[in-house]
Amino acid sequence: MQTTSGNQTSLRLSFIRRHPLFALHYQRLEELEQSRIFCRHQMAHLLDVARIAYILNLEEGLSLDREVIYAAALLHDIGKSKQYEEGIPHETAGGQLARQILSDMPESIAFTAGEQEQILTAIQGHRRLRDGAQTLEALLYRSDKMSRACFSCPAKQECSWNNDKKNMEILF
Repeated sequence: MQTTSGNQTSLRLSFIRRHPLFALHYQRLEELEQSRIFCRHQMAHLLDVARIAYILNLEEGLSLDREVIYAAALLHDIGKSKQYEEGIPHETAGGQLARQILSDMPESIAFTAGEQEQILTAIQGHRRLRDGAQTLEALLYRSDKMSRACFSCPAKQECSWNNDKKNMEILF
């Protein structure tokens, strides 16, 4: 970890954010969602998910690694551009993109094979909570939903999410 003004900077997270595949699909998603009236999937959302997940991790004593949580959160919606343009479910496309990004990470900073599989499973399972979900997978699912302020969204009446999915209260 590098230190900047008392804050820690993760080489792993910087690598992910700067990876050409991440940059390309993030930029494309930004363009595709520029006039979107519903929830967007830019850095504010990704970091909200990461921070909520990390807080829940601490509160619930889950003992998940912070960088693993943040990596999964940063990568969980990266496949959205492919969903919009090619009709591929974004959790599937995101898993494929994330696998490539994680495998390109230099050995000196790479996540272990087990951590990579945790991250990929969480990305692929973040849209629908399945029976027997892994800890990170369930945490990412919950944090993704909690990050949405549906109760104050000006487009909530037009939103296609069913009411069971909408976050209509401040949850903690």
